[in-house]
Amino acid sequence: MSGQMTSRAERRSRGPLTVRAARWSATHPWRAIALWVAVVVACFALGSMTGTKESTNEGDIGEVTRADDIVKSGNFDDPDVESVLITPTSGSLDQAEANQVAKVVTERMRALGGVADVAQPILAPTKNALIVRVELKDGDDEERVQPLLDTTAKVQQEHPGLRVEQVGNESIGKALNETLGEDFKRAEMFSLPVTLAILLVAFGALIAATVPLLLALSAVAAAIGLAAAASQFVPAVDAVNSVILLIGMAVGVDYSLFYLRREREERAKGRGHVDAVEIAAATSGHAVVVSGTAVIISMAGLFLARDAVFSSFAVGSILVVAVAVAGSLTVLPAVLAKLGRWVDRPRIPLLWRLTARTSAPRFWPAVLKPALKHPVATLTVAVVALLAVASPALGMTLKFPGTEDLPRDTAVMQAYDRLTAAFPSTGTSHQVAIKAPADQQGAVQAALTDLAKRTEGDSLYAQDGLEKPQVSADGRVTVAEVATPYEGGSEQARDSLAKLRNELIPQTVGKVPGAEYAVGGFVAADVDYAAHTRSKLPLVIGFVLLLTMIVMMVTFRSVVVAVTAIGLNLLSAGAAYGVVTAVFQNTWAEGLLDFRSNGAVVSWLPLFLFVVLFGLSMDYHVFVVSRIREAVLRGVPTKQAVAEGITGSAGVVTSAAAVMIGVFAVFATLSTLDMKQLGVGLAVAILIDATIIRAVVLPSIMTLLGDANWWAPKWLRHTPPKHAVTQAPEEERELTPVG
Repeated sequence: MSGQMTSRAERRSRGPLTVRAARWSATHPWRAIALWVAVVVACFALGSMTGTKESTNEGDIGEVTRADDIVKSGNFDDPDVESVLITPTSGSLDQAEANQVAKVVTERMRALGGVADVAQPILAPTKNALIVRVELKDGDDEERVQPLLDTTAKVQQEHPGLRVEQVGNESIGKALNETLGEDFKRAEMFSLPVTLAILLVAFGALIAATVPLLLALSAVAAAIGLAAAASQFVPAVDAVNSVILLIGMAVGVDYSLFYLRREREERAKGRGHVDAVEIAAATSGHAVVVSGTAVIISMAGLFLARDAVFSSFAVGSILVVAVAVAGSLTVLPAVLAKLGRWVDRPRIPLLWRLTARTSAPRFWPAVLKPALKHPVATLTVAVVALLAVASPALGMTLKFPGTEDLPRDTAVMQAYDRLTAAFPSTGTSHQVAIKAPADQQGAVQAALTDLAKRTEGDSLYAQDGLEKPQVSADGRVTVAEVATPYEGGSEQARDSLAKLRNELIPQTVGKVPGAEYAVGGFVAADVDYAAHTRSKLPLVIGFVLLLTMIVMMVTFRSVVVAVTAIGLNLLSAGAAYGVVTAVFQNTWAEGLLDFRSNGAVVSWLPLFLFVVLFGLSMDYHVFVVSRIREAVLRGVPTKQAVAEGITGSAGVVTSAAAVMIGVFAVFATLSTLDMKQLGVGLAVAILIDATIIRAVVLPSIMTLLGDANWWAPKWLRHTPPKHAVTQAPEEERELTPVG
C-alpha cells in the first residue's frame, strides 16, 4: 500500500508543468490569488508610469517612405495649422460681413497664448467662403487647441448670420480621440453584459459565470499596462488598446471556460476539488497552453511585415494572450479550489437544470450523423459551400481609411467637408519632396513652375493658391503640395498620383541635375501600403503555417492532424475574407451596420485578420481534437472517438464561440470603418469555424481518414508513458496530458 502511495506521489511530483502549477495554486489559494492581484496591479501601474509612446513611423513601405525621409532631412518647421472657415448659412456670402468677422477672429486668435501667427483672410475661388489660417506654437498637447475652439464658438454666437467653424488636424484629432474613447467605453459596456449573459446560459450559476469574466478583465488590464511599457521599445498605434480588449476578452473567457467546465465535469464524477483541478490542468490546461502558443506564434508573424501598425498589434495581442494563459494556469485553479462547490452558486433555476442535465445529448449526434455516415458527400458539399463564400475575396480591393471615411456625425467633420469644397487644396494633396544640390535651387523652382503649368486645366488637380513650396534653410530640400479635388481613396486620386509619379514629375523635376525626388502624401501612403501588405502577406502566412504545423505535430504526434488543422483554418479564414469583401466593398449593408462604403477593405485587415483567425481557430481545434485523441488512446475506434469527442466538447465549445462572436460583434457597432470590418470578419470566421468546420468538415475528414489521422514518421512517434491514459488506473486516466 505504501509503495502504491509512493508511486502516486512520485507521478504527481513529476507531472506536467500545468499540473504542478495547478496543484500549488490549489493547495495555496490565498497566496496564488494575492500574487495574481499584485502582478495585475503592478503591470497596470507600470504602464501608467511609463505612458504610451505613440508610433510616428510606418516602416519602409515604398516611395512614400523615401518622400518622408527627404522631408525630414530638410528639418522644416512643421507647425500645426487650424483653419477658421466663414461661410453663409444660406445663399451667397456677404463679403463685407465676412471680412468683419474675419477681423474679429484674427484679433482674438492673436491674443491667445498658444497661437504663433494668424494669416490674412483668403477668399475662396467660388467667392462663397473666407478662410483664416491660425498657426499654433510648438507642443503636442491636444488640449492647446481647446482655447481656439472656444474662441471660434464665441464668435459664432456673436454672428449667427454666418457659419463660423474651426477645422484642422488638431481639432479633428481631438474630436476623433473623443469618439474613439466613447467607442472604447461602449465596447466595454456592451461586451461585459453580453459575455456575462452567455456565461450564465453556459453555467447556470452566477459565480461560475463571473469567474471567467473577471479573469479576462484582469488579463486585459495587465496587458494594457504592459503594452504601454513595451511601447517605449515598439511604439504603439491608436487602436492597440481596442485590439487588446478584443483579443483579451475572447481568449481570456475561452481559456477559463475550457478549464472551468472540465473541472466541473470531474467534480460531477465524484472527484475531490484538488483532484478535479489537477485533471482539468492536465487536459484543458494543456490544451490552453497549446492554443495560446498557437495564437502567440500567429501574432509573432506580424513582425515579419516590418510595419509599425502590425508590430504594435502583435505586441498587444501577444501580451494579452500570454497573460490570459498564465492566469488560467495559476490563479484560476486557486479560485476554483477555494470556492469548491460554491462556484455553482447562486443557481439560476431554469438554466441550472439545463446545464446540469446528465442525459445523453440529442442535438449534436443528429448534427454529426451526415458527416459520420456519408463523409465523402458531406465533406464535398461543405468545402464547395465554403469556397463559394470565400470567392468574393478574389476581387478584394485594399485601401487605407482616410478622412473621408471618418464618421460625419461630428461638427468638425461637417466643417471639414465644407472647407475642402471651398478650398480643395486643404483636402487631399500629394507631397512632392525634392533633394538637390543647393546651387540647383533655381532649376528646382523652374521645374515646379513647369509642373504647376502642366496641371492647369487638368481635372485631376486643384489649384486655389493656398499652399506654396517650402525650401529648407540650406537650400537643398524643397517640398511642394499638389492638390487633387477628389477624396483620398477615390480612383481619381489614385490616377492623379500615378500621373504625377510616372509622367509629370519625371518630365519636370526629373530633369534637374543631381535631383532625388519622391511623391508622398495620403494617397501615396494608401497605394504603397496596400502594395506592401500584398508583398508581405505570403511571408507572414508561410511563417504562421510552418510554425503552427510544427506545434500541432508535436502536440498530437501526428502529421495528418497537423495538416488537417492547417487546411481547415485556411478554409475558415478564406470564408471570412469573402464575407468582409462582400459586405464592405458594396453598399447593401451600409444601413444595417451604419457605415459608408469606400469600395474597399482596410489595407492592414487581411494580414491581421489572418493571423488572429488562425490563432483563435486553434482554440476549438486543439480542444476538440484533444478530446477525440483521449478517446482513441482509450482504445475507442476513430469514428466513435470523433462522435464522442465532438459531442462531449460541444457545450463548452459552443459557449466559448458564442462569447467570442458576442465580443467581436460589439466591435462591428463602433464608429470607425477599420474596427467595423475587424469585428465582422472575426465574428463571421468564429461562427463558421464553430459550426460548419467543427460539426461538418472536421468529423467528415477524420471519419474518412480513420486510423490514418494518427500517422506520423518514426522520429515523431513516442511510446506512451506508464501514466498514459491507456495504462493508467481508472481514477488517474484523465491526468494524462495530450501529446
